[in-house]
Amino acid sequence: MNPLALQCGIALILLSSAVWCAERSPNTPSPACHGTLYLTLDTGSMQSAETIATILQRHQIKATFFVANEPTWRGDHALDDSWRDFWRARVREGNHFGNHTWFHATLVKDLSSGDILTRGGDHAPREFDKAGFCQNLQRVNERFKVLTGQSLEPIWRAPGGHLTPNAASWAGDCGFPQHVGWSAAGFLGDELPSEKYPNPRLLNQALTHLKDGDILMMHLGIRSRHDPFVRVFEPLITGLQARGFCFATLPKSTE
Repeated sequence: MNPLALQCGIALILLSSAVWCAERSPNTPSPACHGTLYLTLDTGSMQSAETIATILQRHQIKATFFVANEPTWRGDHALDDSWRDFWRARVREGNHFGNHTWFHATLVKDLSSGDILTRGGDHAPREFDKAGFCQNLQRVNERFKVLTGQSLEPIWRAPGGHLTPNAASWAGDCGFPQHVGWSAAGFLGDELPSEKYPNPRLLNQALTHLKDGDILMMHLGIRSRHDPFVRVFEPLITGLQARGFCFATLPKSTE
């Protein structure tokens, strides 16, 4: 007799449950987690967004998206109406969403005036006072709520992870008290040049060094990378699951 059939037959007798046999198979993974990882996804140029979303759905993984109004590969911006359906779908799937600032400008330093100097993003270098900095955060939340009907979690990530003392202090007063960076091993390197950091190298590095509690960071698209990291995203997910890792959203539960 087929071993699986025998196993199911015994189970039916002992457990009186046909459902157990119908759902159990030799390939069913153990429900036990041997570690938890936190996958975070920054907007970037969005060209890999749909592919990444499909992979997350296929493996029943929920992630935390850090949202900025960045220009996308389609010539629009990530919080334009044209991305409404994408964001609504991710909300329905139970993902979480944090703030990545509206302009996605790097916070350079605090000035003697008390303002914050920024560079990059959609604008030339500019200075933010506290009111302007708060507006830079709150505008993302307001726009995301218009698109999806849902507010962001009270978490944020400065572009590039670059904080200044004023930004760290002001963000809490602006409604986003928790800044989220990433773990050293969680920097997946998808924004690095693929000629120097090829996908197999980055994949092996992540599978080797990630550990329980690490926060992973990648983007929904990077224009400058010749060989997109998304091509090894699914092997990364399956490899980590094979090591016994489960995935959770941020902020971490306090229950």
